[in-house]
Amino acid sequence: MTRAKPKKKQRFVSIQNRLMVLFVITGLFLLGLVWWFTTQFTDPLYQYHIYRQLSTQVEQLAGMIERSKDPISTRPFPFAPTPTLNQEFWTQVNEAIKNGALHQVDCCVDISDSSLRWVNYYEGLHPCLVHESGQDVFSIFPSRSYHTSGRQWVSDTETMVSLRRQLRESSSGRMVQLLTTESGARQMVVGRLVQNGDFDSYTVIFSTDLARIDEAVAVIGRLMPVICAGLLLLSLLCAWLFSRWISKPISSLSQAARKMAEGDYTVRVNAEPTDDIGVLAQDFNHMAGQVAASAQLQRELLANVSHDLRTPLTLIKGYAETVRDISGDDPGSRTEQLNVIVDETDRLSALVNSVMELSRVSSGTEAPQRMRFDLGQLCDEVSQRYEVSCTQNGWTLVREIPDTPCDVFADPAMMERVMHNLLGNATHHLGEDGVFILRVIPIENGARVEVEDHGPGIDPEDLPYIFDRYYRSRKDSGKIGTGLGLSITKAILQGHGFRFGVSSTPGSGSCFWFEAKNE
Repeated sequence: MTRAKPKKKQRFVSIQNRLMVLFVITGLFLLGLVWWFTTQFTDPLYQYHIYRQLSTQVEQLAGMIERSKDPISTRPFPFAPTPTLNQEFWTQVNEAIKNGALHQVDCCVDISDSSLRWVNYYEGLHPCLVHESGQDVFSIFPSRSYHTSGRQWVSDTETMVSLRRQLRESSSGRMVQLLTTESGARQMVVGRLVQNGDFDSYTVIFSTDLARIDEAVAVIGRLMPVICAGLLLLSLLCAWLFSRWISKPISSLSQAARKMAEGDYTVRVNAEPTDDIGVLAQDFNHMAGQVAASAQLQRELLANVSHDLRTPLTLIKGYAETVRDISGDDPGSRTEQLNVIVDETDRLSALVNSVMELSRVSSGTEAPQRMRFDLGQLCDEVSQRYEVSCTQNGWTLVREIPDTPCDVFADPAMMERVMHNLLGNATHHLGEDGVFILRVIPIENGARVEVEDHGPGIDPEDLPYIFDRYYRSRKDSGKIGTGLGLSITKAILQGHGFRFGVSSTPGSGSCFWFEAKNE
């Protein structure tokens, strides 16, 4: 015989710990994602930002050249190294720079004509990869600087002439390049070809240093570990506080559920319905109330049914023994005692049926099958079944039912049960005149039904409890009935959402009523 393997004990992990792990993992993932994006996209995004800035400056200067009426420059002869500038135009350019309309800080600017030679230039970078010496501003008469070898003008360096040629040969008339030296220095070049009316075409080239990008990436790389460590500690603290804040009401619900499982139905959870957990707490409190009411109903039902069953069972047993031992040979006594047994058996059967019906209606297992019908016609049909009882007992049932339809939206079978309960209750409380009244009154969106008797009435202290299970006022003690008719009526009307009640004056009778809706 093989021994069964013991079940592996499952580890308990609280919601707070799970939330902390989730927050920490999420924080680490986001930090890693930020780190990766920072290192991977800082350089291209920064380059794009520089490109946008240079393109804006190129467009501004190109627009000034296009709007000028006179040639920007002329040369005394075709191969003259020094151009003759339009002093008025360049004065406007200098003013635009001073006013901030044309921003040239940390930039190199070059303007050349169709001969690929310089017209004017400006250097704001040191060193510059396209020029080898600098001017501080656009000058009307730039200085004549030479290379020590080849006596070439500084602005007409080999790199600069190559860029001018590439720009003119471009089909779009625009150019964007990255220049890099052997030492790793980088510079962005943005240019545009400009046509100045019918006079000449010019190239406008702006360039700036990209060393700041490398420095920024290096600084970010050094700061990111420190930033990540600080954010990780902060995320741990926030995760602990946040998870505790979330799990606290859940822990309260768990404790309350355990107490309820132990039989404490008075336990409640204090929570405001400001979020889903608060709504859950309210639902739990509602459930606890329903469970407490159900448990109370069970206790009352057991107590009352036990009490009500004891009397008929005792009578049945006693009379059965009498028939067996004493009156078995006396036909008259035997018949009388057997009739008692039959009556008590019927009473016991009625009690059991009422308890079962109340249980079905109260628990919601028997849901209303709603349909539209004439409530006046139903009341008339139910009242006709009491004609025989009225004739035999000398009662009078007054029916005040209108000829016009009183349509309602309800379960006809359940409404019939309600009418039988109310009319049967009235027959047990008739006054000396033996009159009880069935009244149907059309109202807005439905009909009102009233069952009135001229009996002794109900005392004010009994009115709030008249629809409770097994409740009997002192005046009803000893009367026939299970004590569940009005409770069943209450459960049915509540299941339909109909208003109901009773008005009574001691000594003047009672009037039970309900209002059925047509929608």
